[in-house]
Amino acid sequence: MRTIRNLLAIVGLATILAAGYLLYATRDFDPAAYGVYRDFAVRLLETGDLADAFVWAEPVAEGLSAKDVKESMKSLAVERNFLFVNESPFYKQAAAVTGKDFRHVSFMQFCDVQVGIEMLDHNNAYSAFMPCGVSVVEDSHGKLWLYALNMDFMIHGAKELPPELKRKALRVRQTMREIMKGAASGEF
Repeated sequence: MRTIRNLLAIVGLATILAAGYLLYATRDFDPAAYGVYRDFAVRLLETGDLADAFVWAEPVAEGLSAKDVKESMKSLAVERNFLFVNESPFYKQAAAVTGKDFRHVSFMQFCDVQVGIEMLDHNNAYSAFMPCGVSVVEDSHGKLWLYALNMDFMIHGAKELPPELKRKALRVRQTMREIMKGAASGEF
C-alpha cells in the first residue's frame, strides 16, 4: 500500500511540475490560444481526422451551382475591398491527368494586400497562410461545400500579435467568414 501511495505522490508531483512548466512556457500566448486548441482537440476527437479539425466548413444551400457560389464569393470580396487573386480549377486538371471527369473542386484565393504586407513584416512564415483560400468542393453525393483553413490558429495560436495587427487580422478573419457564409447561402 505504501508503494502505491508513493507512486501516486510521484505522479502527482510530475503532473504539477508539467502544468507549471506549461503555464510558464505559454505565458506570452494570446489569451484565446487555450480555447483555440481546446476546440481543435474536441473537433479532432469528434471526427478522428486532422483535416476536419483544422478547417471551417460551410454547406452550400441546395439549388446553388458551383458557378453561383464562386461568383458570389467574388462579388462579396469586392464589396469588402478584398482582392480576388485567382481561381484554380482542380477538377479540370484532375480530368486532364486521368482522362475521366472529376467532381467539382476549385480553389479560390483572396487577399487584403495591406494586411498581408503587415503580416509579412511581422513574420515571413505567415506567407504560408497567404493568400486566403476557400475551396469549393462537390462531395461524393453531389453536395457543394466551402472549406477554408481556420484562421484562429494564425491569429490566436501562440504569441499574441501586436494589437493593431491583431485587430486587422481579426477583420480579415471576419471578412473571410462573411464571404464563405454569404456565398454558401447565395448572397451577392
